[in-house]
Amino acid sequence: MIKFKSLNQSKKFVEILKKKKLNTKYFVIYFMKNKNQLQSNISQHLNISFVMKKNVGNAVKRNKIKRKLKSTVQKILKEKQPIDLNYTYVIFGKNNVYNDNFRFVFEETCKTFRKIKQMSLTQ
Repeated sequence: MIKFKSLNQSKKFVEILKKKKLNTKYFVIYFMKNKNQLQSNISQHLNISFVMKKNVGNAVKRNKIKRKLKSTVQKILKEKQPIDLNYTYVIFGKNNVYNDNFRFVFEETCKTFRKIKQMSLTQ
């Protein structure tokens, strides 16, 4: 089973925010290729952080959006696994996640991670 490993240093966040990003209806995802990690470490951890801005709503709403996004990524890992584990991801959730159905959010997340994987193959 692949575990989530969250970023905890602000300099890593700043470094990733300067790299590539994809903007969707439900979230903005920033991603960066990992540097110098062992293959065994890469296969067991997914470096991903879920972030919400304070202007989205109250704490209950922000946490629900983060939980929904986190469960979509977990479902992708269980079913299809198009997520490239050699990358570090930061996902900024949007207000549309709260209002829309889980199925739509899941489909959009799958499409986004497929795009990232294709971008990594072309480089």
